Amino acid sequence: MIDVVILFAAIIFLRTWWRYWRSSTTTTGKGLKNLPPGPRGWPLVGNLIQVILQRRHFIFIIRDLRAKYGPIFTMQMGQRTMVIVTESKLIHEALVQRGPAFASRPADSPIRLVFSVGKCAINSAEYGPLWRTLRKNFVTELINPTRVKQCSWIRKWAMANHMTRIKNEAADKGFVEVMSNCRLTICSVLICLCFGAKISEERLKYIENVLKEVMLITSPQLPDFLPLLTPLFRRQMKEAKLLRRRQMECLVPLIRNRRAFVERGENPNEEMVSPVGAAYIDSLFGLQPPAGSRPQLGEEEFVTLCSEVISAGTDTSATTVEWALLHLVLNQEIQERLYKEIVACVGNKDSSLITEEDVEKMPYLDAVVKETFRRHPPGHFLLSHAAVEDTELGGYAIPKGAYVEIYTAWVTENPELWSDPGEFRPERFMEGGDGVGVDITGTRGVKMLPFGAGRRICPAWTLGMLHINLLLAKMVHAFKWFPVPGAPPDPTETYAFTVVMKNSLKAIIVAR
Repeated sequence: MIDVVILFAAIIFLRTWWRYWRSSTTTTGKGLKNLPPGPRGWPLVGNLIQVILQRRHFIFIIRDLRAKYGPIFTMQMGQRTMVIVTESKLIHEALVQRGPAFASRPADSPIRLVFSVGKCAINSAEYGPLWRTLRKNFVTELINPTRVKQCSWIRKWAMANHMTRIKNEAADKGFVEVMSNCRLTICSVLICLCFGAKISEERLKYIENVLKEVMLITSPQLPDFLPLLTPLFRRQMKEAKLLRRRQMECLVPLIRNRRAFVERGENPNEEMVSPVGAAYIDSLFGLQPPAGSRPQLGEEEFVTLCSEVISAGTDTSATTVEWALLHLVLNQEIQERLYKEIVACVGNKDSSLITEEDVEKMPYLDAVVKETFRRHPPGHFLLSHAAVEDTELGGYAIPKGAYVEIYTAWVTENPELWSDPGEFRPERFMEGGDGVGVDITGTRGVKMLPFGAGRRICPAWTLGMLHINLLLAKMVHAFKWFPVPGAPPDPTETYAFTVVMKNSLKAIIVAR
């Protein structure tokens, strides 16, 4: 009966909202008439039900709509007005040339708010003083060159474990599962960077699984588009709160142990391996939020801020390494050229001795990684942007608060920007290729955007590139990679926060 009452109340409210919405959109110079073109929607729900009934992933629908309506178009998804931007110059205009106008984030769903603690995260915070404070602290304390160099031993330790682990797995199973091993290694690096602690592999896997569940449960759901239906999804909200409790239970002990270590001014030991001040969480203990933005940061906020670092960095980096290795397995000539470059730079010494300075001297490695980003961008959309105020883009009106969705996949597939865009050709980033001089930050122009662009670009993109290059160089230097006989790799894509292989890559390794 409660659900029935809520449903009738929602219908009455939706009818009232529909009348208001229709009247407001007929105002001269305002409303939907000035938005970019788009498919005609149904009353109350806009295009939402049309999308659901197609039973296809959203990106395939977007590709069809782009072909019909052009580089910028509108969809009314329930109560969300979504402006989809797909063209290189328009993306550059929105994110770089007019960055402040589109630098905010839209309102979070109730489930997301459980995990972001009221949008207290670098990724989700609205454009303003809190976001600036959090981002500045992150950049200063975690990814400045001095800190990156100071923490190089963490990468050396984690990647030495990685090489041992894949060697043992190959001996036991006859092949290596690439994604699971890369995720575990990158996750161990980021946990140590965040908390200054080494933890057991079993505990590491548990934290990794919990954070993966968090990412999946915060994926878009029906109440995100029709918030009035939120009361009907009490079970999902209950599951989210239980998952949040598990997230807190697995990370709060690390935070408390680190705080005690910092307050006592101890020297590094077997568990707390980073000196005071070298862990990201150390900087958060005394961080003061801007006046009026929120109270003092506490354990809830610490868990959220560290979780976003671990989750975002783990998935994007591990996914990129897997896609790169897929093409090296399928094309032994590319793999052999990369191996020769690595040997020419570092010789036949132990792979564990390859340094971060070494990979900076490997242009073909850089080309392989960039071509992987182009051919397999981590996400086909950037995180949602929101218009800070009523503005324009491409000659169309964009109302304040509209969801501005940047569809980057078409940029990397566009034959006007790339020759043979469906082919994997690292040489395009070498001398004479159509990728030479490409700015992956999008500052000078947009031909690929693996990390976003403008004010909301991923602040740790240089760290992500370092982890990918270093891990790939070590794996190719130590082993030759082959497909499993009778089970060739399957390049089919699927979507789980990042764009991943539907069937994870398995490969045979032979010591060099």
